[in-house]
Amino acid sequence: MSPLSSVLIGFVVILVVYKVVQWKRYKLPPGPRPLPVVGNLLDIAPVRFRCFSEWSQKYGPIMSVWFGSTLNVIVCNTELAKEVLKENDQLLADRPRSRSSEKFSRNGQDLIWADYGPHYVKVRKVCTLELFTPKRLESLRPVREDEVAAMVESIFKDCGSQEGVGKTVMVKKYPSAVAFNNITRIAFGKRFVNGEGKMDPQGIEFKEIVGTGLKLGASLTMAEHIPYLRWMFPLEEGAFAKHGARRDNLTKAIMEEHTLARQKSGAKQHFVDALLTLQEKYDLSMDTIIGLLWDMITAGMDTPAITVEWPMAELVRNPRVHQKAHEELDRVIGKDRVINETDFAHLPYLQCITKEALRLHPPTPLMLPHKAIENVKIGGYDIPKGSNVHVNVWAIARDPAVWKDPVAFRPERFIEEDVDIKGHDYRLLPFGAGRRVCPGAQLGLNLVQSMLGHLLHHFIWAPPEGMKSEGIDLTESPGLVTFMAKPVEAFAIPRLPAPLYKREPVNW
Repeated sequence: MSPLSSVLIGFVVILVVYKVVQWKRYKLPPGPRPLPVVGNLLDIAPVRFRCFSEWSQKYGPIMSVWFGSTLNVIVCNTELAKEVLKENDQLLADRPRSRSSEKFSRNGQDLIWADYGPHYVKVRKVCTLELFTPKRLESLRPVREDEVAAMVESIFKDCGSQEGVGKTVMVKKYPSAVAFNNITRIAFGKRFVNGEGKMDPQGIEFKEIVGTGLKLGASLTMAEHIPYLRWMFPLEEGAFAKHGARRDNLTKAIMEEHTLARQKSGAKQHFVDALLTLQEKYDLSMDTIIGLLWDMITAGMDTPAITVEWPMAELVRNPRVHQKAHEELDRVIGKDRVINETDFAHLPYLQCITKEALRLHPPTPLMLPHKAIENVKIGGYDIPKGSNVHVNVWAIARDPAVWKDPVAFRPERFIEEDVDIKGHDYRLLPFGAGRRVCPGAQLGLNLVQSMLGHLLHHFIWAPPEGMKSEGIDLTESPGLVTFMAKPVEAFAIPRLPAPLYKREPVNW
């Protein structure tokens, strides 16, 4: 062994011993025994929220789990979630930023990765008072309904054509297209994909920017948890700078288009227009405006599609629920018109299906982590300053102490008891709660319910030939959001008159 290697190993050992002595001062939550340097990283199963839920059966509903040298506290029941997100909300309102999120957010100049403080409060105010108001959400309804109509027409063409008869469709494909087109239209006023499914040059650039960002973030994952090994995984400053420049150039080009259009017509409809007109009022930097727009893209591209694919899988698995949903739609809507968002209030069972899917399959099952601003106590244990806290909303929503038949897909439970899903009832937290609750929850819910309503109203869904309903695989893929490991395929059988499948494009 070389002298340099000996020195490095000795340095690491000293650091580890120092950390252990430091942490002994606290009464930490129980948890699996960590290894030197790597902590519990080698023991954590790929689907983390399931792994942590299983560990909670052994160690209790609050656990210490070490990601390298960083303490992560996992809470897995309603009472502890309330302590984190309500009673100690302000002390746990920061975000831990990785090197990649530090770069992407320009040191927390956006909303998602901003630390709690004056900047966060200001940007949050812009979102709640200006961007996601009921009036603005209603003004965006034509976009959502247009994209959902395009989805229905696309499925009808794929399953109703001569080539498509007798073939299954991959369900995820269609809500993914809706989510992509919807978020780019409401954020940037751009539909990058035309009626034939071809993407324009800006759309291709947009997709490449998103893909490059994901690759850059993934390249640093392991080193993020072990700071004194980061020299082995250096940050590619040039790659991040190039990615940031591409993102900024595309965004600014779209902004210039909007500025010219606004000067000609005076229109102020899309989020990019709103932010530009609010820039002076709220003293928003260009980094913050661009960061907010890309926060919306990040949140709006995957989660609506995920939140639709899971209930569709459950509906194919549960013919009883599927039939009951059709009965409600036929009774309220009939078969001579299409559903629209104003019908939601008269479709309680459809709303219950949405809630039940969010209970069993929350799109972000561990939420984004919170970071302790100061030392705090949760469940009688010490949570030292700088620790990360994760709320396992997946485990909470399946807790048999709170939910009857917790793993059963039974929408009726929300008819028997109305449960809030926007952060006021700590049994069900798909959008988080407290200071970090998702500001765009209602926007997402409107789109999800619209997609679900149309998919059910226009089609009967059946499992592939030779497969029983219960054969649909509900395994989750590893990751921050819960994609299905095996995307669901099903037969889509039209059930309405053919003219109701035709989209009439909305120029908004």
